[in-house]
Amino acid sequence: MILEKIDWIIIGIFFITSLIIGIMVSKRAGKDTSEFFLSGRSMPWWLLGISMVATTFSADTPNLVADIVRKHGVSGNWIWWAFLLTGMLTVFLYAKLWRRSTVLTDLEFYELRYSGKEAAFLRGFRALYLGFFFNIIIMATVSMAAIKIGGVLLGLSPIQALLIASVTTVIYSSLGGLKGVLITDFFQFFMALIGSVWATIVIVDLPEIGGLDNLLSHTNVKDKLNFFPDFSNTDLLISAFIIPIAVQWWSVWYPGAEPGGGGYIAQRMLSAKDEKNAIWATLLFNLMHYAIRPWPWILIALASLIIFPNVSDLVRAFPNVDVSVIKDDLSYSAMLTYLPPGLLGLVLASLIAAFMSTISTHLNWGASYMVHDFYQRFINPGASAKQLVFVARMSTALLMLFAAILALFLSNALQAFNILLQIGAGTGLLFILRWFWFRINAWSEMTAMIVSFVIALYFEAIHPWTGLPEISDALKLVLGVLITTTAWVGVTLLTKPSNEETLISFYKLIQPGGPGWKKIRIKIKNGDLDNNKNWDVPIAILCMVIGSFMIFFALFTIGYFIYGKLKLALMLLLLTFLSAFLLFKLWKKHL
Repeated sequence: MILEKIDWIIIGIFFITSLIIGIMVSKRAGKDTSEFFLSGRSMPWWLLGISMVATTFSADTPNLVADIVRKHGVSGNWIWWAFLLTGMLTVFLYAKLWRRSTVLTDLEFYELRYSGKEAAFLRGFRALYLGFFFNIIIMATVSMAAIKIGGVLLGLSPIQALLIASVTTVIYSSLGGLKGVLITDFFQFFMALIGSVWATIVIVDLPEIGGLDNLLSHTNVKDKLNFFPDFSNTDLLISAFIIPIAVQWWSVWYPGAEPGGGGYIAQRMLSAKDEKNAIWATLLFNLMHYAIRPWPWILIALASLIIFPNVSDLVRAFPNVDVSVIKDDLSYSAMLTYLPPGLLGLVLASLIAAFMSTISTHLNWGASYMVHDFYQRFINPGASAKQLVFVARMSTALLMLFAAILALFLSNALQAFNILLQIGAGTGLLFILRWFWFRINAWSEMTAMIVSFVIALYFEAIHPWTGLPEISDALKLVLGVLITTTAWVGVTLLTKPSNEETLISFYKLIQPGGPGWKKIRIKIKNGDLDNNKNWDVPIAILCMVIGSFMIFFALFTIGYFIYGKLKLALMLLLLTFLSAFLLFKLWKKHL
């Protein structure tokens, strides 16, 4: 596809703006690691919330949604919509706990919560496991989207697409630190949102589509519109709805939706001005991410079923693209080839922005682990601030290099999504309970991490070669959760908890309350920090449930307005406002 001059001008302005932001904040970011990784803990909620949204809008997200919708319809999105429950639990329960911890990274939590050499080992190992290995997998899935977008829209080879997409990101990420990432995220998010909405309007009005009414009534589309799976299709109901809602959200560690917070979401909360800013930031993120942003991607995916009903149609339409990467997720990029000059440049720039926003966050987050939790903690404890910032910048470049290499070996977005889910299966409950049950220790976490990884390795790499019957992704996930959870709970009960001094210190700092800390709480002199009588976890869980309904109601309100079902839309809009009223009344009174 040949871009017009106006398209190149828009893309060029975007790249230059991103670089200028990185350069402008580079001096302050280079002051020390607190500035580089947490922006001096002074960030407002609105900037952090938008940054969280921008980061989760990666270049592969529209591809993933297109993949899901084409295979399972709109209801297939419950596989990720269910993570809203995790997000709302973070809003009302974990945001304030993370902010109270005052750690620089969420891995520093390990030596705050656990004791002994095993705690230090766990921190260092997780720094490499998450900051390097796991983080590279995440960035590789995003980079895979850059390959497909570059191949379809620009005719670039995979290596060319990765080089062009990565260089600018590495430069401004390494220069500007987290503040540069946050400011660039803010600029990139609105560009991405405007681009996706505008592109949707143009694509739906294409002659081949014939407008919204024709799209929704087309034979290829009308059976894909339901918000819930067909209850008569037991297999799809279980895999696409029941398991995500009943099991997945609390049991699986997934980037951006970690049970108990964590990762780059924790990094944003730790950089907030105070607890209130951390809470408001995560609430804004969940509202924008789940209720507002998905619909342009869904509509374009539905439109693709008319123009490219089958994968074979995509293969014929793009003969210059490697057949091995042409899957259902390519349909989103394919639909963008129908955009006119100017808008194509804006949308392409918005996709580049989505890629850069996600990658820059993961680079900064991963580098924070590599520097603070591994290099400074174990290699060079006496390193100066300048040395640490230098190592952070070098880590940023290396992480990008390895992620780009791995991206060349992946094929589609849903495949990568399922692999990440499987690796984290069974670890989620531990991350939820470690704040509220003193018995959980470093051995518990090591067990969960090792067992979940071994199970994922077996299912994804070994089982296909055994000749045994194929196992569905849903069954793999459930088996992973059961085996991993049983293993780490068993180890928790068979090993000693962390030493009493560490547990008392943690309780005094975090003040989690609850029956899980009763044995430790009674040892605190005079009971001066005994907040068990005012334990707010039950109210926080109630707020989580009401908040989740509020956002799901908002999601379906928008959907029914698009479908032209105004009565249902207005009813759900009323329920949205009633939920919001009840939520904020409870929140203000009890939390």
